[in-house]
Amino acid sequence: MLSTLTTFLVVVDPIGTIPVFIAATRGLPSQDQRHIALQAVFFAALILLFFVLFGQIIITSIGIDLASFQLAGGVILFIFALNMVFGDGKPAEEIKELTAFKKREISIFPLAIPSIASPGAMLAAVTLTDNRDYSFWQQTVTTGLLLSVLLLTLLLLIAAAPINRLIGMSGAALVSRVMGIILAAFAVESIVESARILAATF
Repeated sequence: MLSTLTTFLVVVDPIGTIPVFIAATRGLPSQDQRHIALQAVFFAALILLFFVLFGQIIITSIGIDLASFQLAGGVILFIFALNMVFGDGKPAEEIKELTAFKKREISIFPLAIPSIASPGAMLAAVTLTDNRDYSFWQQTVTTGLLLSVLLLTLLLLIAAAPINRLIGMSGAALVSRVMGIILAAFAVESIVESARILAATF
């Protein structure tokens, strides 16, 4: 349970979303900022819940073995983690993308996607609710943990201004890089486990 919670905290990265939110809503009234935060988390929740409920069904229906998907997902997560560690970092990278979008669209992009419902979060939502490895109760708990991380994200976005003043862009980038290291370790573990499953089928 703790590893699942940690994984969702890493792939959603609530702290790293704060500078993106600040940049996207700069100059807007506080009421509009809260509204955008609610919309962003709501849309992100819908997207991630869709992957929890239907991700595995879609994957198996097109003939992709879940172990193969897990292996591919682990590789993608590892690359994603490397970008978090060695790249511009989540806040700087996504703030660059704001200029191409109007204010009315920012709750969806880049806030809901890819800042909150990141590719890593979508992959984690599928692999951590694998029907082969997890019971219905375990999947329910996992979904609850995912929603709790999204609730934390919402609370942090509502309090974004004082938090940003406290840690600044450099602090958020530091947290994002630490999260990237943790995500890289999770990705390697996912790759090793899926490779073991695939090797056992031969």
